[in-house]
Formats: sequence, structure tokens, C-alpha cells
Amino acid sequence: MASKEEFIQTLQQVKANSPKKKFSQSVDLIINLKELDLKKPEEQVDVWVPLVNPKGKVIKIAAFVGPEMQEQAKANCDLVIMHDDFKKYEGKKKDIKKLAKTNDLFIAQANIMPDVAKYFGRVLGPRGKMPNPKAGCVVPPNANLKALTEKLKRTLHVVAKIQMSAKCSVGKEDMPDDKLIENIMVVYNAVLHALPQEINNIKSVILKLSMGPPFKVGATAEEKAGKKKAAHAVAKQEAPAEKAPEKKEEPKKEAPKEKKAAKQRVKKAEAKEGEAT
Repeated sequence: MASKEEFIQTLQQVKANSPKKKFSQSVDLIINLKELDLKKPEEQVDVWVPLVNPKGKVIKIAAFVGPEMQEQAKANCDLVIMHDDFKKYEGKKKDIKKLAKTNDLFIAQANIMPDVAKYFGRVLGPRGKMPNPKAGCVVPPNANLKALTEKLKRTLHVVAKIQMSAKCSVGKEDMPDDKLIENIMVVYNAVLHALPQEINNIKSVILKLSMGPPFKVGATAEEKAGKKKAAHAVAKQEAPAEKAPEKKEEPKKEAPKEKKAAKQRVKKAEAKEGEAT
């Protein structure tokens, strides 16, 4: 089981050895899994995790509500779609796709959920955007939407249903380390306790920046040295290449053999001239 100290050490290594960009990169947590049959729903990972700290990303929330919740929804949500307006979206897949693309989460009033499924389910469902009861997104007409939306903006949906790994962003690289560690630990523990055999189903844990190399939590000294070397290699590749100084051409020197032969030719020529005189 990865300890808090190991996460702290690895996060420091990630920040120190990852290539810098002109923007604040996401800090990604990857939990690689083993000995699971993801075809069985009970062995899949599907957890909603309330983070301790906001992860630095603006989360947009849309609401499907009736007149009972109209005022609350308009005060606390980014987009409100009234029950009476559902028919306007009938057969308009492009409009619903746009809704799915521009909003991160959807909440719905419980007593109108059948109509939400009828008009929006075919598009929102496959994209994982339908209001989810596990996350508290299906609410009674008297629910406190202010408290709910504040909680949802700090909530992560961590899933492993097809690939043997759970991946998520836990914050931004410019966040203080202690806040990132709090988020990392709460996600790690939530996934750990959601697994049938807990630690025995975890193969490895990785931390990385969104555009940087991966660093294994609890890595050996040899593994750390290898990652550090790889990170420097990436940084070197991204750095602008330095031009080699231009070499000035020096006048060619006469080879010793050629010089000696030339002297001999001069002497012979002088000797011939002497004989002629």
C-alpha cells in the first residue's frame, strides 16, 4: 500500500523533473489494476469522490427541473432547462450534443427523470452525462441546490470499466503540495476500498503532469534515476538547438613531402643552368 510519504516524495520528483510549459499542467493520478475481470460489473471501478480541495478547473453544471426548483436552479446552475421546454429538444441530436459538450455535469428533479431519459438519454447516456444518483445528481423538489452544486464542483468521477487502470486529474501543478496530496490521498483510498481485494488488486500507482513523463509511487532508486534521465532527455529535445560556431577556413599547408620535392626540383634547375654557363 502506497504511503502518504511516498506520494509526497513522488510529487516533489514529478514537479522537479518534468518539462515546464507556458501553462499550469494538470497533476494526473493513475492507478494500474490487476487480477480483475472487468466484464463483471461487481469488479469494475465506478466511484464518485468528493475532493478536499477544488482541482483548479471550472465545472459547469446544467439542471433539468420543474417550476418547483426553477428559482434555485437559476441561482446555482450554469444552465437551466425547464420541464416544459423538453419537447423543444425532441429529435434535435445536435443541440443535445452541444449541451453534453458544454456542461460537465447534469442534475435533475427526481419526479421528471422519466422525461429526462426520454428526450435526452440517447445522447447523454453514452457520454456518461446522464444525471447520476450515485453522485447525488437526482434530487427531490425540496433539495438544497446551493450545497449540492458546491459539492459537485469538488467531486471526481473515477472509472475503470474497460481498461485495467483508473485515471483522473487531482489538481494543477501550481497548487500547493499539501492540497494536492490531500486530493491524491482521498482518491487513492476511495479506489482502494472499492476494489474486491483492495491492495491486492493494485499493480502500481503513477503520478505525472499532463504533458510530462510518469513517475511510479514507491519506485526504487534505480527506477527514479531512470525516470530523471528520461525527463532530462525530453527537456533537451524540447530546448532550441544551439548552432555550432562556424569554423574559419585556414589556408592549406603544403605537405612536407611536396615541399621537399619542390626544393629538389629547384636545385636541379639551378644545376642545369650552371652547366649551361
